[in-house]
Amino acid sequence: MDNKQYDNHLGIIGWLGGGRWGVERYLYILHRVTGLGILLFFLIHIFASSMRMYGPETWAAAMAILKNPIFKLGEFFVFVAFAFHALNGIRLILIELGLAVGKAEEPIYPYKSSLNNQRPLMVIVMVVVAILIIAGGYNTFFGSH
Repeated sequence: MDNKQYDNHLGIIGWLGGGRWGVERYLYILHRVTGLGILLFFLIHIFASSMRMYGPETWAAAMAILKNPIFKLGEFFVFVAFAFHALNGIRLILIELGLAVGKAEEPIYPYKSSLNNQRPLMVIVMVVVAILIIAGGYNTFFGSH
């Protein structure tokens, strides 16, 4: 078996820039993970809400557990996952519908439609996601409740 070693000419910048797979592949993986996380939250939410049918005491006990500060952090992570998943999903829909791809061209690597149209859209969406996360974090931890 041939064990080739490849030099890392880009260093940490290459890793931050997407490395071997590209930023879009990592966003794809993160989109899947956040989707599963939102599904898990949804199932836990249904379970916690179902405690109401067991009477006021059980409901009060369940709500007392949810007052724990660790759940506030969990609530923030759910918000982060939702903000990313929703806006990245809109970006993916625009790409799939061909609205963010640009004119058809010969597929020669590096793909110009990806670099010229999809990458700027990705950056814009991720900046909006970051702004939402900062605003949501401020509201979660410092807002009036």
